Amino acid sequence: MGIQLTAIHWVYLAFIVFIMMLLIRRRDTTMICVVGIFALGLLATETLSGSISGIFNSFIYATKELMGTIMIISIIVAMSQVLIRTGINETMVAPLTRFLRTPAMAFWGIGIIMMMTSFFFWPSPAVALIGAVLLPVALRVGLPALGAAVAMNLFGHGIALSGDYIIQGAPKLTADAAGLPVTSVMTASIPLVIVMGLVTTVTAFWMMRRDMKNGTWRDGLVAIRNRGDALTSGTEDGEGRLVMAPRFKKWLAIVIPILFAADVVAMFLLNLQGGDATALVGGTAVLILITVTLMAHRNQGLEKITSYLIDGFVFGFKVFGPVIPIAAFFYLGDAAFTDLFGKVLPEASHGIVNDLGVALAGNVPLNGAVGAVTSTVTGAITGLDGSGFSGISLAGSIAQLFAAATHSSAATLTALGQVSAIWVGGGTLIPWALIPAAAICGVSPFELARRNLKPVLIGLTVTTIVAMFLV
Repeated sequence: MGIQLTAIHWVYLAFIVFIMMLLIRRRDTTMICVVGIFALGLLATETLSGSISGIFNSFIYATKELMGTIMIISIIVAMSQVLIRTGINETMVAPLTRFLRTPAMAFWGIGIIMMMTSFFFWPSPAVALIGAVLLPVALRVGLPALGAAVAMNLFGHGIALSGDYIIQGAPKLTADAAGLPVTSVMTASIPLVIVMGLVTTVTAFWMMRRDMKNGTWRDGLVAIRNRGDALTSGTEDGEGRLVMAPRFKKWLAIVIPILFAADVVAMFLLNLQGGDATALVGGTAVLILITVTLMAHRNQGLEKITSYLIDGFVFGFKVFGPVIPIAAFFYLGDAAFTDLFGKVLPEASHGIVNDLGVALAGNVPLNGAVGAVTSTVTGAITGLDGSGFSGISLAGSIAQLFAAATHSSAATLTALGQVSAIWVGGGTLIPWALIPAAAICGVSPFELARRNLKPVLIGLTVTTIVAMFLV
């Protein structure tokens, strides 16, 4: 288990602690992340020019990693603008208002639909599909946009992704690392996923209702209501509504959901996942944008298509701008460090974050309870790079070591590490990992991360305690 920790590891850990403290205190962390990249580059290259160049190169690396998400958000926003201005969006979501009549029904309805969709197609494409259709309904019945984003995050990137019972990408990785059958890890994860899901979603809902009642949400609700008024009136960009024949509007309101439903069917039949599924949704949105714009603007349609796309890209990069420097720092915890600065870590290293997780597991006493806590903490640490999946193999291998030493259930410890890693890194706590839901709902990813923090930490604590009795 021996991993040699170097100054690079300790500096990275120190900056992580500092960044987390600033996030909790609601301070901006961009400058600190840039300083952290510079410090790590200086230690790795031992040259001033290398460390300075590393800052820019890390930004490029982060942008490449995030580009798919930037594109899908930008295109969905561009498409939504023309749907809003023509009133198609209003016609399309009207039938849903009979089911989502209160903020509570909207919260749980959006969450459950998000979870079921994410089980089959993973959360990233599900966010684009569900947010574009259900967010206007949620706003209209009084659910804050931040509340809708929390529901999509916790149910999709949390519950569905941490169990991953349909696609089975997560349990396959952890099971292989632990030397266990996939079915045993999946079976062991069921009570943990249920407990984690119930605790986090109920806690988040209770906190939202409490804050709405005591007025904490007041300023946000005013902004959201204004945003909702602009969305439904079509005057957000100052150009006003576009006149479209009612028969065309109704026809398009039926065809557009059918097209997205066809995407869902195609994902299932063609086994499209992750980036491939997102690309299908994005391409469909572009075709819808072109068709509706040509029908609505007629002679000006060609120019307006470009205009809508520009507005969408401006929105996407405006949202992602503050996130790229922070993502750049945390990506250095994994493969980005070697890509940017070369092989300067110890020979046995598997990345800064994974090394820290292994070192933690190798320096704690061995018993079932400590094994459960260590599995949770190790999973959480490996999730700090915002991937969720990058460290779950480590979580599986460490669970196997603890199980062998303490005669505990390897499957339960493996599942616990998987749940912890994905809840932290898969899109509920790390700001750039939850950008899809934040951008679709028009809220700050940092504020969304802060809203998720307490429910997720409480959930991890309760789930770890339950795991202690199961090992």
